This record gives sequence, C-alpha cells and structure tokens, in this order.
Amino acid sequence: MLGTGTSQGVPIIGCDCRVCTSTDPRDNRLRASALVSSGKTNVLIDAGPDFRQQMLREKIHHLDAILLTHEHNDHVIGLDDIRPFNFRTGKPIIIYAMARVAAEVRKRFEYVFGEYIPGLPQIELREIDRHDTINIGEIEVKTIGIEHGRLPILGFRFDEITYLTDVKTVQPKEMEKIRGTRFLVVNALHHDFHPTHMNLVESLDFVLKINAEKTWLTHISHNLGLAKEVEPTLPKNVFLGFDGAVIG
Repeated sequence: MLGTGTSQGVPIIGCDCRVCTSTDPRDNRLRASALVSSGKTNVLIDAGPDFRQQMLREKIHHLDAILLTHEHNDHVIGLDDIRPFNFRTGKPIIIYAMARVAAEVRKRFEYVFGEYIPGLPQIELREIDRHDTINIGEIEVKTIGIEHGRLPILGFRFDEITYLTDVKTVQPKEMEKIRGTRFLVVNALHHDFHPTHMNLVESLDFVLKINAEKTWLTHISHNLGLAKEVEPTLPKNVFLGFDGAVIG
C-alpha cells in the first residue's frame, strides 16, 4: 500500500486536529495508491501527486504497467514523474484505463502526446473496461466495475487480492467477481455520510458481504480518527491500512 489517504492526504495543510498533528506514522497518509508485484513484474495502481515520493520510499526501480481506477487528480496527476522509468528502459510505460479516463489523460498531459521532444514522459495508453482480463508479465488482472457516486470507475482483482478505492456502490453482477477473494482492500472515508465514498459503517457492511479472510481499509480521511483508537474497534480480520503495509 503506497498511499492510504484521501485526495488531500493526511495531514491536511493548515489542519491542527489530533490526527493531522499525530506523531504516529500510521496517521500520515499519502494519496491512495498500491503496487502489485510478482517479484519480477511490478504493476502500479494509480499515480497521484505523491507518486515520486512513494517510488523513492519503496525503492522501486522498474514499472511494467500502470492501472488507473479513474481520472481524478489524486489518482493521475503524478504521471509526469514516470520519466525516470522511461529513461532507464528507453520505452514508454503502458497505462491501462477506461476510454473516458484515457481521454482525460490525453487532455491533461497534452504535451506528452504531441510532437516528440526528448525528456518528456513516454506513455502508451491502452483502453480497458469492466469486462476485461489482462496479463502483465506473470500478473493476471481482472477488472471490476464499481461506482464512485454516479461515476463508473474500475477496481481490480489479482488472484487472491481485490483492490477497490473510491467506491460507493457495487452492482450485484460485479459483486460476483469479488466473491472468493482472500485479501480485500476497500475504502472507508470517515464516519459520516458521503455521496461518493463509503463511510466506515458502509465499508464494514461490504466487508461482511465479501467475507474475505483479511481486509485492509484505505482512502482514509483525518476525520476517521487516530489509528490507535480506531483499529481496536474493528472486527478481528479488518485492519486500517497504512502507507507501506504489505498484503499477502
């Protein structure tokens, strides 16, 4: 888990709440992202504004592909920082995204897709949707259609692990793709109602429906509370995700 925070990260600029001023490293959260690795193949999920910092912290030397859940800035705006990987391999990085998301990437990073200029990021966009299964090296990825409020976005299943962020609802047919997963990652924003993200109660209800062996929560706001106080209240097989946590 490269980052487990919301779009503002935790701490939030200018906030003096107990969480944002906490010295517990579990209360410091970069924007939500994850790395799936087979040992040989590295697949990144989302590249937000903390992408560079996350790659440096985890000492990542190569990426084989990037999967984008959706087009919001906290999930894509770090893509310019793929350049060191391009320079090392001399090749573009393949980015998998829904057609709508791919169009937004082309728009926001228009300079990447125009006339080639040495030193710019090199991106190869490949469009996917919720019906796809793709293979990246040794890693098989199954896409899952989920709803971020009214916005259709993607979650991903990697054999025993399912990763869902920014989800509010999942339709029954897509739920079937998740069942049987051993390890689940799903968002839990805070305690109150939110129109586009599950809160903690909704997330724990979802966890019960999936019945995974273990679940980690992500995309966590400072309003959820201190990690040391929240985690003891969770079911025994549910954990607060934290930056740097390893699943599997």
